[in-house]
Amino acid sequence: MSMIEFQDVQKYYGDFHALHDINLTIDAGETVVLIGPSGSGKSTLIRTINGLETIQEGKLIVNGQDLAERKTDMNRIRKNVGMVFQHFNLYANKTILENIMLAPRLVLHRPEDENKKFAMDLLDRVGLADQAPKLPAQLSGGQQQRIAIARSLAMKPKALLFDEPTSALDPEMIDDVLNVMKNIARDSSMTMLVVTHEMGFAREVANRVVFMADGRILEDDSKEKFFDGQPSNERARQFLSKIITH
Repeated sequence: MSMIEFQDVQKYYGDFHALHDINLTIDAGETVVLIGPSGSGKSTLIRTINGLETIQEGKLIVNGQDLAERKTDMNRIRKNVGMVFQHFNLYANKTILENIMLAPRLVLHRPEDENKKFAMDLLDRVGLADQAPKLPAQLSGGQQQRIAIARSLAMKPKALLFDEPTSALDPEMIDDVLNVMKNIARDSSMTMLVVTHEMGFAREVANRVVFMADGRILEDDSKEKFFDGQPSNERARQFLSKIITH
């Protein structure tokens, strides 16, 4: 059963054609890694899935709802599709615990005792239960990103989108964030689409690797074929050779 489906999607910024003829299906429970050079359209694509960017043509069906239809309730979509950004976007004036509890309280009206217990369970899951009373500024970048992931999980989404979640982090902080993401990926019920340059993560947990360049999907393969076989697209082969040799 598909969770996310692009059908002939086109995206423009004025005269600039940002996404060309996007056809992509992500099944429920799949982990798909989206890679490609800077400016290839990866972030634009992932941001269309929860309505942060609109499409001009085609269909984009998320959890059974077509985002191109006016009657589609985007708030309902966003309840089921969490997003983790490059920058953490935590509320600076709220504690770590409050950051996680806020959306379920306001949107889901989750009872306070239940909400707090679930938030603490999530903090434990990302290895930061002892940081609950602190403010975001008291945490490292890697810790804040793990909190951002916990905050997304607090809504109990069906899918999680990650837009280069480790690219703003110091190298020594990256592994802790990737380990949290790997644990989520091993949960067979969670659908994940990850924009990243972390090829080790892709090799380990991806079901599929999608390669983009110039606003187009040029390759969509299993991780085994992409990394250990040979991508059929020349641009993808060139990109992979540069990643591996540097």
